[in-house]
Amino acid sequence: MDYEQSDNPDLAWDLDFSNRQRAQDFVMQFESTLCVYSPSVQQVYTTYNMYFPKDWDRKLVILPDPSAFHDTFNFIAHDAVVATGLYIIPGELIEKDGLYLANVDENRAMGDRQVPFEPGIKTIMANRPDDDPFLPVLAKGDLREFEQSWPVLHLHRIKPSVLKELSEFDRASLRSVVSEKMESLFLMQTASALSY
Repeated sequence: MDYEQSDNPDLAWDLDFSNRQRAQDFVMQFESTLCVYSPSVQQVYTTYNMYFPKDWDRKLVILPDPSAFHDTFNFIAHDAVVATGLYIIPGELIEKDGLYLANVDENRAMGDRQVPFEPGIKTIMANRPDDDPFLPVLAKGDLREFEQSWPVLHLHRIKPSVLKELSEFDRASLRSVVSEKMESLFLMQTASALSY
């Protein structure tokens, strides 16, 4: 791999987990379904691969597809990407199957509500105003360890109305791509449930 960490530190994530394999398995299911945001270059990557280089101890590296330059959105300002406080958690964490959507308190304790991931996200998306849709993305630091061994993913979201540098066409394209990625995650979860 010719990727150098100095190229973009936002794309080299810490994977310092007590159960590293569990963390790798968990995050890999989002490789083709959630976009990644890099604040240092103000880009959103919609097509990328995840690598776990053996020579970089406990790192996950995001490598954008260099041949898919049209799948990278530029001029995504820092203030257009905000933390949501929502987490994707593995159902096993709460003794259930599948993925769940949860909130985590400031003291890093599980919040009061955990809902199945797909209906939870669909409800949030349906209840957002049209000019402020729910467009989830990942950023460095969003993959976290919970209760000493469980990987969870915090979600950020893009606020298209803040993207003044983007044309209306590009804002619509970004919205469409992020939404399509979410739909593909729903399909993967359905297929996974049917395979049991």
